[in-house]
Amino acid sequence: MANNKPIRIDKFLWSVRICKTRSIASDECHKGRILLNDIQVKPSRTITRDDIIIVKKPPASFSYRVIDPIENRVSAKLVSQFIEDITSEEERQKLDFRNAGGTIYRDKGSGRPTKKERRLIDKLKDKSDFI
Repeated sequence: MANNKPIRIDKFLWSVRICKTRSIASDECHKGRILLNDIQVKPSRTITRDDIIIVKKPPASFSYRVIDPIENRVSAKLVSQFIEDITSEEERQKLDFRNAGGTIYRDKGSGRPTKKERRLIDKLKDKSDFI
């Protein structure tokens, strides 16, 4: 599948399932959340083999190395043939910390939280973001 046809970065992000749709990939480029070799790019920027793509999904930034640029969407099982995930363990832990304290249990029938309880919940959520 190694052809010399230029592949747009928004199409590539969609084809390797980093973004759900191509329009979302395009929007992420416009917002500055997609970096190609540490440079913010427009959706029309072409990619080549061994480029490093950084995708910012707060609170973490994911890094990928392009193995083989493709244009058509592939199944999830085949994605590893086209990109290599080189995200550091620190970035993965940021995501784990955020997901760890995500839900707060309330008894059924206890109603909406009072203003005081709501402030306490917000305080707990804010502290868990900085861990």
